This record gives sequence, C-alpha cells and structure tokens, in this order.
Amino acid sequence: MTCPNISWACLLLLLCFASMGDAVYMKYKDPKQPTNTRIKDLISRMTLAEKIGQMTQIERLEASADVMKKYFIGSVLSGGGSVPAPQATPAIWVNMVNEFQKGSLSTRLGIPMIYGIDAVHGNNNVYNATLFPHNVGLGATRDPDLIRRIGEATALEVRATGIPYTFAPCIAVCRDPRWGRCYESYSEDHRVVQQMTDIILGLQGEIPMNHTKGVPYIAGKDKVAACAKHYVGDGGTHSGINENNTIVDEHGLLGIHMPPYYDSIIKGVATVMVSYSSLNGVKMHANHDLVTGYLKSKLHFRGFVISDWQGIDRITSPSGSNYTYSVQAGINAGIDMVMVPFNYIDYINDVTYLVKKGIINMSRIDDAVRRILRVKFTMGLFENPLADLSFADQLGKKEHRELAREAVRKSLVLLKNGNSPNQQFLPLPKKARSILVAGSHASNLGYQCGGWSVQWMGGSGNITTGTTILDAIKSTVADSTHVVHTENPDENFMKSNDFSFAIVVVGEPPYAETLGDNAELTILEPGTDTIQTVCSAAKCAVVIISGRPVVIEPYLPLMEALVAAWLPGTEGQGVADVLFGDYGFTGKLPRTWFKSVDQLPMNVGDPHYDPLFPFGFGLTINSSQPG
Repeated sequence: MTCPNISWACLLLLLCFASMGDAVYMKYKDPKQPTNTRIKDLISRMTLAEKIGQMTQIERLEASADVMKKYFIGSVLSGGGSVPAPQATPAIWVNMVNEFQKGSLSTRLGIPMIYGIDAVHGNNNVYNATLFPHNVGLGATRDPDLIRRIGEATALEVRATGIPYTFAPCIAVCRDPRWGRCYESYSEDHRVVQQMTDIILGLQGEIPMNHTKGVPYIAGKDKVAACAKHYVGDGGTHSGINENNTIVDEHGLLGIHMPPYYDSIIKGVATVMVSYSSLNGVKMHANHDLVTGYLKSKLHFRGFVISDWQGIDRITSPSGSNYTYSVQAGINAGIDMVMVPFNYIDYINDVTYLVKKGIINMSRIDDAVRRILRVKFTMGLFENPLADLSFADQLGKKEHRELAREAVRKSLVLLKNGNSPNQQFLPLPKKARSILVAGSHASNLGYQCGGWSVQWMGGSGNITTGTTILDAIKSTVADSTHVVHTENPDENFMKSNDFSFAIVVVGEPPYAETLGDNAELTILEPGTDTIQTVCSAAKCAVVIISGRPVVIEPYLPLMEALVAAWLPGTEGQGVADVLFGDYGFTGKLPRTWFKSVDQLPMNVGDPHYDPLFPFGFGLTINSSQPG
C-alpha cells in the first residue's frame, strides 16, 4: 500500500514545481517575446473582472491601492486642477502615482495601471512647470520642428511627476472662434493642424523606419503616450457651441476634420479620445460607424480609444439618465477605455451585466483589452511600472523655459505697425525717458496663461512660476528708462504725465470648455476704455492676450501698433524680446480675424470672405538679430 502514497507525493511535488515554474516564467512577463505573443498570453489568463477593470479609468480622488487591487483598475487620471497637494513637488506626485501602482502590481496578474493627465501646453496642472503657448499660438508659428521640441520638453516634464500618459494633442480644426476650446486648436486650416501633429513625435519619440502603420509607438522612459482628440468634428459644432452638433457632409468631414487623424495615426499615436459632440445628430461616443468602422477598420488604428470625462454619460439627455444604455452604446461603438471617472462600481457592474446577457460580446471586450495592453506593453510599463525621481529636475527646467520663450516670440503676429508704411512704430526703443505699461493683462501671469493652467479654468495673478509681460518689459529696457505701470489710467493721469510711448496689454479672461463659449468675443472690461484713454493721449502699441480673434473695431485707428500674442504661457519675456526688436515678427494668423461677430462663422476659402485681417496675415519688421 506504500506505492500509491509515493505516487501521490510525487504528483504533489510535480505540481509544486509546475506552479513555481509558472510563477518564474510567464510569456507576458518576458520583454523578449513579441508584443502580440505577450498580449495573447495575458488575455488567456484574465477573468472577465480583470478585463473590465482594464477598461476602467477613475479619477485620482477615487483611487487607492486597495481600490486598484480590488477592482483591477486599468487607469487613473488627474482631471483639470486635480493635484495631490497645492504646489505639489515632483516627489509628492511620484509617491502618489506609485502608491496606486503598487495596488495594481499586487493583483494576481500584476498588470500595471497607466496614469493620465491633461498636459495640453506643458504639464499645466503642475506648479512650477513650464507653460508653453496654447495651441492657437503654436499654429501661428508654422514651425513643426518647434512643436516637436515642445513635445519632447513636455514629455520630460510629465515624466518628472511620474506620469506616462498625456491627453494631448488636441487636433481639432476650429471653424468658429465662438467655441470655448478654440485656443486648443492650432488653426481653422486642417493643413496647419496636420503639420502640428509633429508634437506626437516629440511626446512619444521619432517613429522607426518600417513601423507598421496604426500601431502605437512610445520610445522609452523619457517619453509619454499621447492622445489625439477629440474624434471627430469637435471644432465644427453649430455656432461654436461646445459639445454640440457638427453638421457636415462626407466631403467636409473627410476634407476638414479627419485629416489630422491620418497624420497622427501614421506618427504612431497611442490613443484617440472621442468627442462629446455629435456628428449630424449622432453622438460621437455612440458612433460605431466612425469609431469602429472608420478609425479602427479603415484607418487601421491599433491603439486604444478612450472616452472623454463622463463622455458615455452624455450619450443620453439629460446626462446619466440611462447609464446602462450609455455603457452599452459607448462600448459597442468601439470605446475601449471609459473615463468614468467617479461611479466606477456602477460602470463595472453594468459592463459585467451586459456581457453576461450577451448584449456586449466577449470579442468586443477582448478587442478593448488587447488594445489597452498593446499600449502598456509598447511603452514598457510592465518592465518599468514604478516611477522614480530621475526626471524631477526636468520640471520648469531653464532650457524648457528658453524653448517656451522662443515659442512665444515665434507665435506673435504683428497686425498693424504705424499708420503708413513709412511710419513704422515697432520695434520700440529700449532707451526712452518714460514709458507707460497699462491694461488688465500686463501684470497677470494667470491671464497670460489662459485656461488649463494650474486650475482647469485657469486663474488670476501669480498662479505659478513665470515672467509677466510687465516684468519682461522692465528687464528689457535700459536702466535709465522709467517704466510706469497703471492698470487703467484715467484722462487726468494721462494729461499729467508725458510718456514717450505706451504699451497696453488687454484681452480675454481665462476660461475652458463650455464656460469659454462666447457669442460676443469682446475683450475683458475695462480693456476698450483703457485703449481709448491711453491711445488717445500717447502713441501706443496694443498687445492682445486672447485665445482667439476678438472684436477690436472701432479702436484700430487709435493704435500705432497691434500685436496678437494669443495665450503665451509663463514666459512673457518672449513678448518683450520682439516688441523691442531683439527678434523680428514671424508669426502668421492661424485663424481669420473677423470685423464683426455677425460674420461668423467665416473661414479662409469661404464665399463672401471679408475679414479685418485674413488667414495667414502677419507683418514683418527688421530686427537687430535674426529671428
């Protein structure tokens, strides 16, 4: 009777060795295996709960190591302004991200989560980060190499905080400046937007020769996964109303709004975010034909498709009124990862129910998970899941601030210079007896950064580290030049002072998304009064800080010079560099500058095109240095 006992012991021993071997070697954990082999191996091991977890993205306020472990959460994000602490250091960010990651790594399969953030003009949620000009200003540069270098710097500053994924670039083609996100669009012309998709090569890395079209590419630990957004037609909504309906025929869709996606996919973009907006009445978050049929099947996009913040909720009106239907419609349309971001238990329960009922097919779930894992494997998350402080010194780095300053210089568009060609007003002399700097935006770092700056809506005053335009002017002029700053001088003040010249800096207050929708497009009060008062009494240059063209009639004749400075970000020195002639003006309008809002929408190539300044306009002047 001893033989059977021995065989049982042998069998147990063999099973023990087998399980040890299994723990030691799993194909998905082997970086030498082809990505597809690793994906196939890992998916074969995953339960339904683990798969649905991968398709779930939650806000960091909802996240903890325990939540990550219990629900197998695949991704966490910071919403706009969502930070671990006010003025958080890179170390605080890295520790937070790693805490969540440790929860993910402690699960049965140890699938790392991916943390995402809106780094849309630099790592803009983070205190002390370099904030570059918003996209509308970058569109004015017409310089794809500059934009690629900004992508490289942004990737490093995002990695400084332990984050490997940014929800950028926005490749909307804004066709109506009344839209509150128009400053997130490089241009009204798809060709300019297509050029600017080179930022993806900066964020993710230069794509290798013979790389398979549509497959994501992220070069290494100093790069981040990018996200082309918002698919598709977000910039074409009726009257520029955010999240509204884009009414366009196939020719307009494929000829205007789609081309930047072609370029982004060729450049290896890792993810695509779906738009809140509708296309001819169909919500994009429920548009199977365009998400699955066109993006995935026709364009061969192999990365993952992510929803916008509560994007599936907004499939129904009112938002969230039939969440189970929203989950069904969104996932069956082809959304792979849902930015939930709060009620993740309801979301997980609904997906589970819909799969068990056969309403969402298992093949759809597997497609989603395959795409998410492809991005995670490609970016090396399995090999390097935990962040460290090796990039901490990249945040707000001097070289990055110099790059942002260069971008500011190249983004400035000179719209008027003197009242006749022989009477040019710019460049301004650095030596002058007394100069006035006026206007609501001259000494307000928050205003010059715009929305998506530290807070989602932006802010006023010294929101972060940077150089205001006033400080830039003071550091540019000669020591003997007396600089007087008064935000809104009255007539008596102007009469009692004799200024050599004045610089008036006015524009829009910060805003983001729907709160930026604006049918009037006037500058912040008392901006026009300031222009009227100052420019009537002294020779003046007006600098407009805005995310889009604004109403400047009937004040144009009062000004000697007019400069569109867009939303320049933290490095205001770039404005003074060009005003005082160290560099020349090279920027060209990325958008048509209208005479009156009654003309809108009006884009280059339209019949009855009658702008104040046409698309592509931009004066030049000689400078003492080459630009």
